[in-house]
Amino acid sequence: MATYLYRLGRFAFRRRRLVVFIWLGLLAAGITGAATLSGPTANGFSIPGTESQRAIDLLDERFPQAGADGGTARIVFQAPPGGKLADPASTALVKSTLARIESAPQVAKVVDPFAAKAISADGRIGYAQVTYDVPAQEVTPEAQDAVTEAVGPARDAGMTVELGGEALQAQAGQSAAEVIGIAVAAVVLLITFGSLIAAGLPLLSAIIGVGIGATVITAATGFIDIGSGTPILAVMIGLAVSIDYALFIMSRYRHELSTGLEPEEAVGRAVGTAGSAVVFAGLTVVIALGGLFVVDIPFLTQMGFAAAFTVVIAVAIALTLLPAVLGMAGRRVLGGKIPGLRGGDTEASNGKPSAGRRWAGFVTRRPVAVLLVTVIGLGALAIPATQLELGLPDDSTAAPASTQRKAYELLSEGFGPGFNGPLMIVVDAAGSADPKAAAAGTADAVRKLQDVAVVTPPSFNPQGDTALLTVIPSSGPGTAETKALVEAIRAVPQVGGSEVSVTGPTAFNIDISNKLGDALVPYLALIVGLAFILLMLVFRSVLVPLKATLGFLLTVAATFGAVVAVFQLGWFAGLLGIEGQTGPIISMLPVFLVGIVFGLAMDYQVFLVTRMREEHVHGATPRAAVVDGFSHSARVVTAAAIIMVAVFSGFILSSETLIREIGFGLAMAVAIDAFIVRMTIVPAVMALLGRSAWWLPRWLDRLLPNVDVEGEKLRQSLPTELPSREPQLANR
Repeated sequence: MATYLYRLGRFAFRRRRLVVFIWLGLLAAGITGAATLSGPTANGFSIPGTESQRAIDLLDERFPQAGADGGTARIVFQAPPGGKLADPASTALVKSTLARIESAPQVAKVVDPFAAKAISADGRIGYAQVTYDVPAQEVTPEAQDAVTEAVGPARDAGMTVELGGEALQAQAGQSAAEVIGIAVAAVVLLITFGSLIAAGLPLLSAIIGVGIGATVITAATGFIDIGSGTPILAVMIGLAVSIDYALFIMSRYRHELSTGLEPEEAVGRAVGTAGSAVVFAGLTVVIALGGLFVVDIPFLTQMGFAAAFTVVIAVAIALTLLPAVLGMAGRRVLGGKIPGLRGGDTEASNGKPSAGRRWAGFVTRRPVAVLLVTVIGLGALAIPATQLELGLPDDSTAAPASTQRKAYELLSEGFGPGFNGPLMIVVDAAGSADPKAAAAGTADAVRKLQDVAVVTPPSFNPQGDTALLTVIPSSGPGTAETKALVEAIRAVPQVGGSEVSVTGPTAFNIDISNKLGDALVPYLALIVGLAFILLMLVFRSVLVPLKATLGFLLTVAATFGAVVAVFQLGWFAGLLGIEGQTGPIISMLPVFLVGIVFGLAMDYQVFLVTRMREEHVHGATPRAAVVDGFSHSARVVTAAAIIMVAVFSGFILSSETLIREIGFGLAMAVAIDAFIVRMTIVPAVMALLGRSAWWLPRWLDRLLPNVDVEGEKLRQSLPTELPSREPQLANR
């Protein structure tokens, strides 16, 4: 592989104008497509094969009047202190407010709280149900603003009016995440290379790559339903890996230039060696993200494929566009020095060992002690993960000062904690001789169950073969009692040949958890199995891939511990601006985080250990191979990890709970994996294993193709001496 990439790098160098033109053309095409073809993104999702989804599908087919897919909102009223909503003045305010809301755009129906008897027992709190004629994600900002304006006069008159429901959720806006990530990346690259040109080229290539990926995904929204979080996640992953991959090749290019090679030859060798590591690192990420299709939750599959697409673009950009722009820059990547910044990838010019070499020496001299301290520390960090609770985001985790949170709390106060988590029971009575009796019998059976506060009378579709009941639990939406109630309703015997199914947020949460639990083992088997084979090809070893996998498990456990501690238990939540917004971890986060973390963890494994293997293949002793390989790659791996942490941390500012938790989780995972697992545990284990680290059974050695990731065959095929300038000219 190194030989083919060597030729690709030299081709891109020689045909640099053509390569740059092609990539800029793709970017222009993507921008045009995004501007002319894009459609709205979706906030909802489906879970095929689950009871809750089958119930929704049945309602869509037979009972569209139920508005199962139409957006809904609740307008919650609270009378002024000492008064009640039935007071003439308060009643007039409520009715005039609802009249204005009825005339708002996209509103299909408004249910009067007095007519629906939606008034609390003390008469102080009531709510009006608003149904839209479009799904929640298609409610426009103008329609949302019209409702906000409609409640203004009642608020001015002293009445408390709060707004809740999915249809009135604020649209996800653009945040400063990308800008923060790029700014930190620029600073880190400047410190790493000490040169404006060397720091700018990886950023330039990364921005072009992310731009192409993001615009193509945006254009695709005009043809397929894409979740609102999908483009954000794709940009998050694409930006991080694009800068990292370009950083590794740039670092190797500067190293080759410093030995006196001509720029074209230096590019070829950089792409042939560091580029091989980039290809295999990118493949592990793509495998981990693409493997999400095993979970069989469409929006997760969609997110995985979109992010994998941006990773493929990042690899292609690093192997072609970066060599092309390096051809335009030539030796200037060694110039443009910034006073006070040394930069560079080699040992310090004063003859003292670098910080990376000193650290590797310390770890390899005391491997057992280092392993004990790090493993115990990661184990302690993982302890909060034992309290992991999964759920779906709702208004209970909104910002304390938001109207959604206030509406949620008012409804809980006036109607009980279970009111915010109603269960929808769908009775399919098509096969029943007496559908009304079947629905009534089902309602009676449900009323006898524990933790049931209210069961509404059955509501039938026009054909009279499908009924809908609403059950209000006595307990809150995320409690064990409500989950047990869902299971109890699903176990109610069929009445008169009817079929009963349960849906609603709590039912969805149970179904998601069960589906993810069933898919987790096959998913892990797929990605770990494929990645293990891939790493065996790269390192020609059994123990190195095994060690990499065990290190990944440590990273995941510690990461989950940190996520639970912050987002569920509320530790340090104030520092992240989420105080008062803690709650269960989003149900699909664990499997999604496992996939992305596995891919990124293997990135650093490949970049760090590939250089160790290169030293081993070239004849270094086991300990020397670890120390020398580590010292060559530590500086650039550190820079890459800091950049990734910065990029992911910026997404903690997102208004979407899933993106915020993923951003924090990935930032923690990269920091833990790069600095503790890969740069501390890995050299310690490699020192303990010695030569056996590279053990591979002979029969397997003959079976596996030699991909030559360390470039040994490439080195042998090249002339031992190449025309070059004098080394001292390299810094001009």
